[in-house]
Amino acid sequence: MRRWWRPAVYLVTLGLVLTGPGVAQAAPGDGPARTATAPAATVRADDWSPPANLVTPLDQVWRHQEQTYGNLYGFRNYGWDQVFANRGYLNFCVRWDSSASVTAAQRDQIHAALARQYKKWFDGMVGHNAWPYQQVPIRVVGWAVRNRAQLQWSDSSVDIYVGDIRENAPQCAAPCGRFFNQNGQYPNCPGGAARHYDQSLWLTDGFGGGAGGDWGQRMGREYFMNNLNAESMTILLHEMGHTFGLDDFYDWTPSGQCCFLMKAGSASTITEFDRWMFRDWWRHLKSRYGY
Repeated sequence: MRRWWRPAVYLVTLGLVLTGPGVAQAAPGDGPARTATAPAATVRADDWSPPANLVTPLDQVWRHQEQTYGNLYGFRNYGWDQVFANRGYLNFCVRWDSSASVTAAQRDQIHAALARQYKKWFDGMVGHNAWPYQQVPIRVVGWAVRNRAQLQWSDSSVDIYVGDIRENAPQCAAPCGRFFNQNGQYPNCPGGAARHYDQSLWLTDGFGGGAGGDWGQRMGREYFMNNLNAESMTILLHEMGHTFGLDDFYDWTPSGQCCFLMKAGSASTITEFDRWMFRDWWRHLKSRYGY
């Protein structure tokens, strides 16, 4: 799995009508309307004012990333880049790497849980340091599965991809994926650019822990389904942090910080320190978007 930093592993105790494997035909409809507004391309002064007790550990974290990430400033497919390429939203594919069936109600619960968890990260950005979006809508536009019969719905609310296998798991079509098309162009996506996906939510039977990167997040299907209504889905939140560049802390701890989400196993939800690390990424990257 592609990552731009050290391995991100969390250890824990359009309607498309498919006519055959990997063969899709566009069905009517071009997905939900996009309502996000383009941010103003205005360079603004930096407004960086973390609590005094976090200044030193935040500086330590950023310096550590500069020393250990191979292409920290040159990489152009962080979650931040994806949000701004879309002008304020993210599209998802669900890779249903499972033999289980899914009802329409379960599908909608999965979509809602994903959006709720992502909102926890973005809520901490609202009004901070010229961040331009009040919300970042999360839309699931596709599902990938081995057998169409597993998906127990007939509506065309999402594109369905059958039999397109990569890494021994179903995937949505590569021509629609940002991971495969980082120039932001999707000329061969069956559903068109509006139905592209930026990340995948990869749910695998029996998968322990999790993984995350610019491609999305992966974890056990059982874990995700058992936590559909949880206030904080710890593994998913941790892996989302990796999508936006946040590091792991397996072999060191920033000064004065014992317990936070990105230090696996030490916290169950986003802490103040996690939130300020997230904001620090925006501080260092915002100039590439005109802020």
